[in-house]
Amino acid sequence: MYSSRKGRRRRREWVLWGVPLAMVAVAGLLIASTQRQANYADWYHHWITAGAGVLIALVLERLPLNRLKPLLIPIYGLTLISLVAVKVIGTTALGAQRWISIGGVNVQPSEFAKIAAILLVAAVLSRHPVERPVDLMRPLGVISIPWLLVFIQPDLGTSLVFGALMLTMLYWSGMPIEWVVLLLSPLLTALFAGLLPWGMAIWIPLMALLAYRSLPWKRLAATVTVLVHGSMAFVTPWLWMHGLKDYQRDRLVLFLDPSKDPLGGGYHLLQSTVGIGSGGLFGTGLMQGQLTKLRFIPEQHTDFIFSALGEETGFIGCILVVVGFTLLMARLLQVARHARSDFEALVVIGIGTMIMFQVVVNIFMTIGLGPVTGIPLPFLSYGRSAMVVNFIALGLCLSVVRQSRGLSPGRR
Repeated sequence: MYSSRKGRRRRREWVLWGVPLAMVAVAGLLIASTQRQANYADWYHHWITAGAGVLIALVLERLPLNRLKPLLIPIYGLTLISLVAVKVIGTTALGAQRWISIGGVNVQPSEFAKIAAILLVAAVLSRHPVERPVDLMRPLGVISIPWLLVFIQPDLGTSLVFGALMLTMLYWSGMPIEWVVLLLSPLLTALFAGLLPWGMAIWIPLMALLAYRSLPWKRLAATVTVLVHGSMAFVTPWLWMHGLKDYQRDRLVLFLDPSKDPLGGGYHLLQSTVGIGSGGLFGTGLMQGQLTKLRFIPEQHTDFIFSALGEETGFIGCILVVVGFTLLMARLLQVARHARSDFEALVVIGIGTMIMFQVVVNIFMTIGLGPVTGIPLPFLSYGRSAMVVNFIALGLCLSVVRQSRGLSPGRR
């Protein structure tokens, strides 16, 4: 009985390995297609980087995560130093300073910062679960520093990833869902302040009532909630004008109607949706997409790789990719539920959130349902740092699987 169950678990690892590798294989061909008219052809670097990532994942699979705990603070510290170094000696491209050139290779520290933050937040929450509002100070303190350093690069997309994984990890650690809503609510207040000012007359009292009912020191909690939301509504116009770059404001607005600036900020979205739509049900075939061949879509090998997928593999190819990511997330949830410790479960949940948040935001962006944020599509978008980080994340999850197999059925 136990041996057959163990055999089934072994077969399931085809999901953790098979989905990423299949996507890497297809992505290499899509990237080659986007560069048919380019003066260089480095599409094969995507596969080379993935090969290096596989080796890293195989090493991490055999390393129990508990052995990493003494290294978490040094890893986190080195990550912060690298993020600061980006502002001092970083390489600028596309209006942002996000890379450090090492031996002629551009490394993006913000990608590695996501893994470092997940590991340290998981360690903090496993040791100090959030049982009182004051307990939030530790995990929020850990996440806020890399978030701020990434935001000022500026990299709005990656900074959103930090927020998403923080909220999910807090909820998985046992924090009440009402507290999660209260943490997320200032962002919605900012949206109301910019889009529907009258909505704040309902939204802010509703959040105050939620704080009164779910937090200790009820009157004080409700009062502080009203003050926080009122302050957010007051400073939102200033943050909109001075906290964001011009192109970031365009990206956040033009997705609602990209035709307002078809040759400027809305160009990416318009061309991306045209490319996906032109693929029809079965697509034009790999290496046969005309919009991809003629490079109508900027940055198609990175942020907009899904548009190449839609044009050349059609609706069927897009659905297969979505199903693949769904299977991957479902398996990660299984791994988290069967992890032998809270620390390992939180690491897996943080990684799953990191991957799926990027998947949802990137796909929504390319089909015109969300703003252009510069978030890559995991395993498909070209990018050395992102690819290595994705396989590091995979290796950590595989380590949790390997360690959970060592538990007897009774201890499960």
